[in-house]
Amino acid sequence: MIVFGAPRRYIQGAGLLAGIGRELAAIGNSAVLIADERVMNMCGEIVRQSAETEGVSLTLMPFRGEITYDEIARIVAEIGNTPADIVIGAGGGKTIDTGKIVARDTGAHFVSVPTVASNDSPTSHIAVIYDAQHKLVGVEENRANPELVLVDTDIIVKAPIELLSAGVGDALVKVFEVEQCVGAGGKNVFGAGSPLTALALARACYTTVRENLAAAYEAHAKGKPNAAFEALVEAAVLMSGLAFESGGLSVSHGMTRGLSAVPGVANALHGHQVAYGLLVQLELENRDPQFMADIREFYRAAKLPLKLSQLGADHASNSTVQTIAELSAAAAHMKKFAREITANDIAEAIGRIEAA
Repeated sequence: MIVFGAPRRYIQGAGLLAGIGRELAAIGNSAVLIADERVMNMCGEIVRQSAETEGVSLTLMPFRGEITYDEIARIVAEIGNTPADIVIGAGGGKTIDTGKIVARDTGAHFVSVPTVASNDSPTSHIAVIYDAQHKLVGVEENRANPELVLVDTDIIVKAPIELLSAGVGDALVKVFEVEQCVGAGGKNVFGAGSPLTALALARACYTTVRENLAAAYEAHAKGKPNAAFEALVEAAVLMSGLAFESGGLSVSHGMTRGLSAVPGVANALHGHQVAYGLLVQLELENRDPQFMADIREFYRAAKLPLKLSQLGADHASNSTVQTIAELSAAAAHMKKFAREITANDIAEAIGRIEAA
């Protein structure tokens, strides 16, 4: 059996947030907007006015900045016995993932409004949960993919370049992971086989990122979206999200189990962690030196990390490498690979990366 999952509706373009009320009115009559202080100041009034113009009542719900089980429980409790028809998560991956599980636990439809293109969380139905020290502690599922994903590129283009870079990293890895998952006969996020559609999307995602990076980064520097910027955002949010959920993951994402346990590295953006994880995966795939040189050149252009120190590690000591290797080797995604991977395999791959 194969399964392909996707949001019911995805819309992207410059200036779309002001029209979100029309989209919300097609889903329900009441909504809760979850956002941190910065995003609430930037978007809250725009969403409120648009919603109320279309007859949708809106409640603003502050997000405290970290996706933990306690934070989810706090928001669910504050919503109380009168849940809204719609929960909107606006911001980055932490806020959006929090919104997914709040929507699940209150029986609401979920709408994601990313204000950055730093990862592909906006389109998926899963949420990655951390503890207060930002160590990964669990993965939860919403009942379905979002009812709506609204991507306003006028907002995305104003976010710092490091966030866009993280989105590039998260998107870049997908073709390598999906190919490994499919080749190993692994299951996708839905627990089923990977449709060819997901593999095609993963390959298109990689091509789109490689072809549009330079012009998109130029647009970002100017603060105005162009065609390349729109393409890069679509790859980072939509193509990447559809590819990973329906195609499956492998070593690159498995590495986050170990990387998120290392002080300094734990605070690195998810897309930067998996980009480093891709270097490990490529070493385990025994890619030739010419291929690795090309990837490293692209990493430099994309502002992606090539060393643990660039992820925030004080130094790549033997104990640090061993911690990363042992925890990562136990990750379920590591089984979706052409051969069995041991902690020693991972440690040796990291050693080669750090020595390059």
